[in-house]
Amino acid sequence: MNEAIRQLEPLSIWNNFADLNSVPRPSKKEDKVVRFMMNFGNSLGLETFTDRIGNVIIRKPGTKGMENRKIVTLQSHLDMVHQKNADIDFDFDRHGIQMFVDGDWVRAEGTTLGADNGIGVATIMALLESTDIPHPPLEALFTIDEETGMTGAMALEGGVLHGEILLNLDTEEDDEIDIGCAGGIDVTATREYNEKPVPRGITAYEIEVNGLQGGHSGMDIHKGLGNANKIMNRLLYHSSEQYHVRISEIDGGGLRNAIPRESFAKIVVDKSQTRDFEISFQELQRDIVKELGITEPNLQIGLEELKTSPKKVMGLGAQEKLLKGVYAAHNGVYAMSAAIDGLTETSNNIAKVEVKNGQIQIGCLTRSSIDSAKMDLAHALKATFELAGCKVAFNGNYPGWRPNPNSEILKVLVKKYKNLFNEEPEVVACHAGLECGILGRNYPNMDMISYGPTIKGAHSPDERVSISSVKKFWSFTKEILRDIPKK
Repeated sequence: MNEAIRQLEPLSIWNNFADLNSVPRPSKKEDKVVRFMMNFGNSLGLETFTDRIGNVIIRKPGTKGMENRKIVTLQSHLDMVHQKNADIDFDFDRHGIQMFVDGDWVRAEGTTLGADNGIGVATIMALLESTDIPHPPLEALFTIDEETGMTGAMALEGGVLHGEILLNLDTEEDDEIDIGCAGGIDVTATREYNEKPVPRGITAYEIEVNGLQGGHSGMDIHKGLGNANKIMNRLLYHSSEQYHVRISEIDGGGLRNAIPRESFAKIVVDKSQTRDFEISFQELQRDIVKELGITEPNLQIGLEELKTSPKKVMGLGAQEKLLKGVYAAHNGVYAMSAAIDGLTETSNNIAKVEVKNGQIQIGCLTRSSIDSAKMDLAHALKATFELAGCKVAFNGNYPGWRPNPNSEILKVLVKKYKNLFNEEPEVVACHAGLECGILGRNYPNMDMISYGPTIKGAHSPDERVSISSVKKFWSFTKEILRDIPKK
């Protein structure tokens, strides 16, 4: 299956991508891919090392006549988001990604593809192993754990890098040049609750919400996509209010940077109310499916009677506070930017809701291009969840990347893009979390820019990368490196 990928042009990128995708590389478990990159650099006879956190740095001298150009740091992250469809048997810790060609797209079989940011990594690998591409002195920076905390970028110390220009290859529209991004913070709410024996004379059900698109919790947050956790909470809230449904378990969502696609709950209902409950549930189900019919045409909400009843349910007080808290907590776009038309400024993703064995955990990722606005929304969430009886912790706070419209490397990219493609690129800031803002804290004088090929559905099993766009991205990158100014 992956052999078809190796026949695509440019061969050097796609073969490196196929090699990379054969290596398991979940966030916070990058040991295998770090060894892979170390072996790659050493096999080329290039200066190759890791810093204290595990980021990989590889250096390559400039080609003849370009030795005195400014040093360019090429940067991408090694880890990938792990999401799969519920019916797929796949172990991200052991299995390589299974890819296939679908017209102009490369996709994966029921899992995330890892084009975010594997295509960037593979492109840098192609440049490092090249023998016929003119380029200035290159410094490759492969960071770890970008997707679940940016700890690689956070821990990179000043003085390790030599580059004067940084090209971050981690954006997802090939006609855009990115000069800024949002910062983020993890908001986690937890509480314990008393479990009660399941009452007698009940019917047990499992509720299932699935078929949602999911996607990147920053880049896709403005699209009005369904959030499985909010949908499930709405179903449970109204069922609890009308029919005194008791909750045994909830398992919804997963990674903070992915809009949740699925949620599952086990509940019990008094037998005397099962018929009315089922009719009411079906009416609410139809309403929700109709509301989201345009943005989520494949949404499915299922209700299935269980043969075996759960043993325990939540205490009523904790259940009521949980449902009201999640209902009140903001999800989606909170504010649009006043400075950049069409840019989401501040948002929140209720990424994970887990209720089981006397423990509640709710995980959110709050983003904003303005740090004070990010913290304002984080504190609003904190207040909401504290009213629901939860303890709330903030973790993984990272800064945004402030746009510099006067950047010298921006001028190079805009000129090259116009000359190559006979059109103006879009110069933008994005609502995703790029590592440039973090790296800039220890390297404030480094001129930074971000660009990449077209990738759709990142952070979901619908992730796909455009083959023609990768070819465009490759030609653009080679031309940029030809025109790096002298020191």
